[in-house]
Amino acid sequence: MPEQGGQRGDQTNSFRLAFYLNARSGEVQTWSRRTDSSGSIRKTPLPEIDWCFNPRVLIVVGMEEFVLAGKPDPNIKLREVPHKPGVYLMKDRLKRVIYVGKARDLRKRLGQYFMPSRRMTADLKTRALLDSVWNFEFHIVRSEPEALLLEGKLIKEFRPKYNVSFRDDKRFLLVKVNLSDTIPRFQLTRLKKDDGCRYFGPFAHAGALRATLKWMRKRFGIRSCRVPEPGQSDYNRCMDHIIKNCSAPCIRRVTLDEYKARVLEACEFLEGQSQEMLKQIESEMKRAAENLDFERAAELRNMLDDLRRTTRPARRFERSSLPTSIDPKADLQALSEALLLPGSPTVMECFDISNISDAHIVASMVSFRNGVPDKSNYRRYRIRTVKGQDDFASMAEVVRRRYSRVLLANRNAAPELAEYSQESVPESAERIQRTNPEHLVRLPDLIIVDGGRGQLSAACKELQRLGLENVPIIGLAKEFEEIYRPGRPMPIKLPDDSGALQLLQRIRDEAHRFANGYHQLLMKKRIAESILDDCPGVSDNRKQALLKEFGSVDRLRKASVAEIERVDGISTKLAEGIYQFLHR
Repeated sequence: MPEQGGQRGDQTNSFRLAFYLNARSGEVQTWSRRTDSSGSIRKTPLPEIDWCFNPRVLIVVGMEEFVLAGKPDPNIKLREVPHKPGVYLMKDRLKRVIYVGKARDLRKRLGQYFMPSRRMTADLKTRALLDSVWNFEFHIVRSEPEALLLEGKLIKEFRPKYNVSFRDDKRFLLVKVNLSDTIPRFQLTRLKKDDGCRYFGPFAHAGALRATLKWMRKRFGIRSCRVPEPGQSDYNRCMDHIIKNCSAPCIRRVTLDEYKARVLEACEFLEGQSQEMLKQIESEMKRAAENLDFERAAELRNMLDDLRRTTRPARRFERSSLPTSIDPKADLQALSEALLLPGSPTVMECFDISNISDAHIVASMVSFRNGVPDKSNYRRYRIRTVKGQDDFASMAEVVRRRYSRVLLANRNAAPELAEYSQESVPESAERIQRTNPEHLVRLPDLIIVDGGRGQLSAACKELQRLGLENVPIIGLAKEFEEIYRPGRPMPIKLPDDSGALQLLQRIRDEAHRFANGYHQLLMKKRIAESILDDCPGVSDNRKQALLKEFGSVDRLRKASVAEIERVDGISTKLAEGIYQFLHR
């Protein structure tokens, strides 16, 4: 061993340590860079180093060179991107979509992200995005409006963390017309319902759509009043017929059949059968320009642009047609193998507790069927028997309520078959499924609780009391993404890029979202109800009576003074005061 002074013989040569990561083997190699007495530099593997222990001589440099292995070079894939409009999806190393964007030219737009100077000039959010991007994919569309529509759909589908716009529940505008009305009219809406009405859209350009509807009402004589069935009194207060913006079907200036024919013609125009009318407007624009009426020509030009934007054919992206990078079948198979399940977990149910405060403690149960959300079987609960914030007791209550109701529903579906007491509960459910499957509420193939060993233990006790101890159940702890199983002291830790773990994360996050949404709904309702606390003359008993009668403050606000007066304990004077208070 060398002396403390660092001399070994007559050598007192200083050296540097450098650490290298071999990208092929994945091993860390340590080398020395030695400068001898002649001034030459030698690189020596670590086992051949003459160690010097003098801190004034030894200089250690960590990570002089570092080669990051595994991350693909985006510039290689960038060569495959065409110069066409479309949508791109940025993904992290776990293949999760973290950003969705649109572009008129995909090659140019994506190329801007990976320019060396981009990181130096970008803001903090873009820098964080570029640090997280591991890969990207793109989807080509036919036009910019299609790219805008697809971008909005994908953001609502994946909810990427680096997107701000389109993450709320706001949608693109639609045009709605109810042809079964006596005097139909066109109206704007953002939500498509199964109500028998005819819908057009969605439309990416709201301004162009509103200008088109204004032109349509004048061109086809379509009414714009909001009265369901206008009559003579409505006509007397309306100016649209005087300025020739309406054909006045309310007083039968045109027959109802003629008016409905105009509405159908307007529907054909919205569907894109509008070339003749567009040519007429274009000819009128050219004539105005030839007559030096440039203001009229500019007005017609702008109108023509709006009409073409609105009536240009565009694909309508439905949920089933959205591009996705998730393979549910492969993830289910991977989960079955990781948990050693007897079969693929076709039906999975996940529970989550939301107790941000003691005011409202709620729980959610979400169901996944074949690896995708089955929203018709989502359930939400208000915790009744637990005082204070106790996740374990809350989890026990919601599991008990869910599966006791399932067992009761199955017993009611086949009471003559449920009398046998020698069978276990799963065996009885399987037999009911064979004999009376249409009324069976199926038990899940896997139960997931959001939490660790404590939540799992509380859920297992309730399942054992109900005779469902053989139903597979796990707990997913969020901090380290560990999977806990009954009777196993050590949790399972799956790789971050495992499809099984990503499937569990999706169902856990969906349960968390559903529970938080219900909690926020109750908090908003509580805030709305507290408005009555400031109303003079309204005590707690009267407030409860009003809410019991009308259900909510919004319905109370729409009620008349006579309707408010009918509530027990509310006088005429107080009803007038409440009405004025809510409409101030």
